[in-house]
Amino acid sequence: MAEGRITKAVSGFYYVQSGDNVFQCRGRGVFRKQNITPLVGDFVEFDGDNPEEGYIRSIKPRENQLIRPPVANVDQAIIVSSAAMPDFNPLLMDRFLVMIESKDIEPIIFITKSDLINQTELKSIIRYQTLYEQIGYKIKLISVRQPKDLEGLSHYLSDQVSVIAGQSGVGKSSLLNGLNPSLQLKTDDISTSLGRGKHTTRHVELVEAGGGLVADTPGFSTLDFQDITADELADCFPEISERQGDCKFRGCFHNKEPKCAVKQAVEEGEVAKIRYEHYLRFLDEINSRKPRY
Repeated sequence: MAEGRITKAVSGFYYVQSGDNVFQCRGRGVFRKQNITPLVGDFVEFDGDNPEEGYIRSIKPRENQLIRPPVANVDQAIIVSSAAMPDFNPLLMDRFLVMIESKDIEPIIFITKSDLINQTELKSIIRYQTLYEQIGYKIKLISVRQPKDLEGLSHYLSDQVSVIAGQSGVGKSSLLNGLNPSLQLKTDDISTSLGRGKHTTRHVELVEAGGGLVADTPGFSTLDFQDITADELADCFPEISERQGDCKFRGCFHNKEPKCAVKQAVEEGEVAKIRYEHYLRFLDEINSRKPRY
């Protein structure tokens, strides 16, 4: 019995890295009966006698896991957005941040294509950069066409397992190609009619980049909050979470309740109005969703 980490999953095959070798494995039939799916990033025990016909015997307990993208044991999440083509979308950014925060994974924000916007647009992006920095997030503006910008990213990735996620067309594959040119990941231009990129990544795979492992994942543009309850949402907004203990009523949703410390902080400019508006929008979305049976 050998041990290793799943680094790629394609069409029912799991590629397990063990030392310097990669073994092609299938999952045990009992996994299907127990509704267990091995994920990229899982640490596993497997039969490694034949490098091309191995079987995963057990999956070790996970530190965390994401559903979309399906990956486990992640140290940090790099959320890639773009300053242009597609335009920076703060609502979508906050959706990604909430999803990552709900899994207790550290988010890092990269905003690409900063060289493609004018000074007025750049000032707007910098205002958002300042906002997220004040909350406590790491955020960096980059151009994947500038080698100097890419060189400065390695210290974010070194010795970490990162998931890279973001809207299609923001430059995730270009970013990884810049960090590791040998990957030669396929990139597509933005669809001018739709204003978004084509999906170029079809499976999840851990690839070497910047001295660490990065999960290159399928692009997606919508996120729901099926696994987040209304009373958990505030914990996914750090600036709201740290103030909710000062609300008069325990279990305050910071919406219509009186003497709410969060609403007071919004009025006093200590919590950004746009972030609070997004919180209320997500809260309404969670409260109005249909129950699952």
